[in-house]
Amino acid sequence: MKLYELTITKAREGLRKKEFSAVELCRAFLERIKALNPKIFAFLTVSEDSALAQAKAIDDAILLKRDIPVLAGIPFAVKDNILVEGVKCTAGSRILENYIALYDATVIRKLKEGGGVILGKTNLDEFAMGSSTENSFFGPTRNPRDLKRVPGGSSGGSAAAVAGDLCCFALGSDTGGSIRQPAAFCGVVGLKTTYGAVSRYGLIAFASSLDQIGPLTKTVEDAKIVFRAIKGKDPLDSTSLNFKIEIPELKIRGLKIGIPKEYFIEGIDREVERIINKTINTYKKLGAEIIEVSLPHTEYALAAYYIINPSEASTNLARYDGIKYGFSDKEKVDLMRFYLGTRQQGFGSEVKRRIMLGTYALSAGYYDAYYLRAQKVRALIKQELDKVFQKIDVLLTPTTPTLPFKLGEKVTDPLSMYLSDIFTIAVNLAGLPAVSLPAGEVKKLPVGFQLIGKPFEEEKILQIAQFFEQTQQ
Repeated sequence: MKLYELTITKAREGLRKKEFSAVELCRAFLERIKALNPKIFAFLTVSEDSALAQAKAIDDAILLKRDIPVLAGIPFAVKDNILVEGVKCTAGSRILENYIALYDATVIRKLKEGGGVILGKTNLDEFAMGSSTENSFFGPTRNPRDLKRVPGGSSGGSAAAVAGDLCCFALGSDTGGSIRQPAAFCGVVGLKTTYGAVSRYGLIAFASSLDQIGPLTKTVEDAKIVFRAIKGKDPLDSTSLNFKIEIPELKIRGLKIGIPKEYFIEGIDREVERIINKTINTYKKLGAEIIEVSLPHTEYALAAYYIINPSEASTNLARYDGIKYGFSDKEKVDLMRFYLGTRQQGFGSEVKRRIMLGTYALSAGYYDAYYLRAQKVRALIKQELDKVFQKIDVLLTPTTPTLPFKLGEKVTDPLSMYLSDIFTIAVNLAGLPAVSLPAGEVKKLPVGFQLIGKPFEEEKILQIAQFFEQTQQ
């Protein structure tokens, strides 16, 4: 096995046994990035010098026989809306094209303290708004499994980097499926964490009540390792929490897995449905109890999401006015024209679309009819999910209704693009944890399935995911 193919677990073992050095491991990934990134375009920025310096520091610690953390020397990538001190952070937008981060996000500080080696920053849909990573100002990312297809979004660069063996793992952010959907499209594992389980400090805000940082990895065990490294209360993020839920070692026999009938709808690709049904049967053969459940209000999740999401985005993106930082239309001398020119040229079409939708939904006379009503629907969805979890351990659903689509196929049809996240959005509205992992393939294209759990039960859904993963080895 080549060094760049190693998982976190195997790379850690190799470093511990001194089968290779951290610098050798880092160089293997850097060389892989140089060879493949021009085709895939997963990385926007590659931090070669600092990565090698970080790796050398780990080798020095190993040489001195110091105890090293579990992620020490492990090369990883960071979605380019998460701040890394001294490194560009563009959010995939022209308006932040030359912005250099002044501090580390809390997750980055934790991973640096754990000895992780940052290879660079990955491409994304502008301000994480999209489902294909085609909305980036810098150009689209391609799916390593088929270069004619999208990797999903908005964390498409991170998913492509993991799937293409350009890093051991990557960080992404999930607002409505932006970790899980690209994980499914690229055939990797993606964990959306419970709202508040991981600090959002240093994540460029999109929709603050929905955004969560999480890992994209090659295996479920790797997702568990990264989650343990980044979780926990942060005094810099008032929405983060200290939590400790003891999850005993689970046995698959007797586990109750809920299958929501509303997720097997008209429009789901028949081959995707076949693979998901096969996955359900695998769990059944292992001894799990399969229970059909109903979540009728999830039918309205997409509509509610596309009121709440743009509303919060329009507020968060008001700070980009060309005055304090970022791109400025300096040709305009009149203040109002300066503002308008900066935002008109600095933002892409999808970002402007959502700002306009959100501003309209929050405007006087429409707030009650749109935003307030969407929040009421959100509360109903959460209540419905809480009730269902009283009789089951976990929900199992498809991650996406279709296979990865071709580049350019849905660019001119925003509504069709939004439907890519139809199975993932309810999880964000309710603030629940969910993991997507590979279920199988159709004509060499990956299909993912999703396990959804109760709040702060990441360890439980990851254990249940591992039961399936072990049957595929």
